[in-house]
Amino acid sequence: MDAKAKMNSKNIIKPLTESHSNTILDSIVEGVFTVDNNLRITYFNKAAEKITGVKKENAVGEFCFETLKSNICESACPIKNSISTGYDSINKKVNILRYNGKEIPISINASILKDTNGEIIGGVETFRDLSTLEALRKEIEKDYTFEDIVSKNHKILELFNILPNIAESETTVLIQGPSGSGKELFARAIHNLSFRKDGPFVAINCGALPDNLLESELFGYYKGAFTDAQKDKPGRFELAKGGTIFLDEVESLSQATQVKLLRVLQEKEFEPLGSTSPVKSDVRVISATKANLLDLIERFYPYCCG
Repeated sequence: MDAKAKMNSKNIIKPLTESHSNTILDSIVEGVFTVDNNLRITYFNKAAEKITGVKKENAVGEFCFETLKSNICESACPIKNSISTGYDSINKKVNILRYNGKEIPISINASILKDTNGEIIGGVETFRDLSTLEALRKEIEKDYTFEDIVSKNHKILELFNILPNIAESETTVLIQGPSGSGKELFARAIHNLSFRKDGPFVAINCGALPDNLLESELFGYYKGAFTDAQKDKPGRFELAKGGTIFLDEVESLSQATQVKLLRVLQEKEFEPLGSTSPVKSDVRVISATKANLLDLIERFYPYCCG
């Protein structure tokens, strides 16, 4: 054999055998299995065995839905949809039931398989175990989130621990904090964890309305109470019946409105404008302020605090 022939023989690329392909597929971390057009499993790699808990010899020949037992097998099977439509299914997150009965989350990709003539002969599905990622996500959420509140501040994390106890009581709550610190998020969390969670949550910014309008917004009015009162209008306390009312910027209330609010807190009743009798209040009050109320009291009433 001359030198040219030897060089050509070295450049010949031999096709992979089925044994080579299986070795490669068994070396990857993703589960891989193939099915025929009837959804019977024709191949099952080592990672698929590990994730599902099913041995290859027990999986091959069985229907894929009998092996993976996914929560979408009957309604939206990815590999079945790929075979019927010709389109790939990418990164679909589902839960499967392992052989030992434990449910685990996985991410699925599915595609069709064709023969040399271009005819569809089945499908291939790859899947990855998301259990570790899901456990990490839950651990992070447990440590740093509460309802819609996310924080790593140790003082806020301490509040997460006591919020359920606050929520279960019917006591009035005052939340203090600077603007933008999430006071309404805490108010909603308290409401959502309380026995009133199925009732309305009504929020009002007391600093956004002039005092003469705020009273009617809070307590409502009856027809004829003033010139423009053409019909009865329920106030926020009435709209929040059976639920929670959130009074933001409560420090902006005038003294006259404060007196009427105090009656609601003490007597559980209020009088709409134009009313001749009080209306019972079935509302939990949560208020918030960006000011330090003790400082305001000392400033305006320097002798009241001893």
